[in-house]
Amino acid sequence: MSSHRIFPLQTPDYLLSFQFSSWYPSFSPISIKSTIIRPLSQTFKEYLDSDGIFVPEGSENVPAESSPSDQEDEDDAAVGQSFSFPDLDERIRQIIKEYGAIFPKLNFSSPKDASWVLPPSSPLKCTSPSDVYILLKSSDFISHDLSIDAVFEGCQCDPSNPPSYQLELVLRKWYPIDRSREFRCFVREGRLIGISQRDTNFYDFMNEPQTQNKVLETLQRFWEDKIKSKWHGQQDYVFDVLMTRDLSRGHVLDFNPYAPRTDPLLFTYEELLSVFTQGSSTPELRIIDSPLHPVASRNAPAYQHNMLPMEALALSSGRDINDFSDLWKNEIQQSMNDDD
Repeated sequence: MSSHRIFPLQTPDYLLSFQFSSWYPSFSPISIKSTIIRPLSQTFKEYLDSDGIFVPEGSENVPAESSPSDQEDEDDAAVGQSFSFPDLDERIRQIIKEYGAIFPKLNFSSPKDASWVLPPSSPLKCTSPSDVYILLKSSDFISHDLSIDAVFEGCQCDPSNPPSYQLELVLRKWYPIDRSREFRCFVREGRLIGISQRDTNFYDFMNEPQTQNKVLETLQRFWEDKIKSKWHGQQDYVFDVLMTRDLSRGHVLDFNPYAPRTDPLLFTYEELLSVFTQGSSTPELRIIDSPLHPVASRNAPAYQHNMLPMEALALSSGRDINDFSDLWKNEIQQSMNDDD
């Protein structure tokens, strides 16, 4: 049995080396153009932490028309008016003007689970401050970055000397991305050991041997030439890459800790440890090799659980659509009766 741990030691410094502002300056030439906004006000954090989904006053590009007859709209406006970020609004508008369109993230997490709140033809594409805010407010993923306990979960921290952490808003230039060319790469002790397809759809062209060889050759060369010598943190990390259409080059999308919080996708971390201990000089590539692959998407929207009330998900478990429909109608009727 190997003496190697499945995961490296998780320290505050190790985890902080993966927040966006820590790695982007070194890798900006091979990444997506981005702007980091920090510090952020405590009020902005309180807005992200607050209950409900609403837009701060003044963040819309076009002023909303008043609807005095609509009490619900008035209530929402009153809530929005309790938060206002004119300086941040202006900064976001300037960046949108420079980039054309943007998509946001915080130190570690992006609100990709909330992409459904914007048009599906251009997921995560923000053209106003309100788009940015509503994406962040609708996301479960970004809650990780709002809690210092979540950020340093699994670390052995000194209670008398808590790690320093400052929330940051990252605005990245928006591009339409071909998900079939996204890959997640796993590096252990300074060695590239595994590469996984990120999107869980079946792509026929990815099953061609020559295509797989091209992906392997390009990503190994990209890592050796562009990343290996510039990464100055602990030598266990995960990075995401978008390859060019001809599969000859790549762009870094993100870096992630080699830790349980990072999805190993088509691997398990136990399998990655086995690959590492085998000592192969070539990383193992894993792709969705069949429409019947166990994790292949079945035409269901990603993160669909974010699009339904929790009660609906609980009721739907193990039931066909007719049973679920009847139960859900009954649940709604019961709720209405309780309110009477």
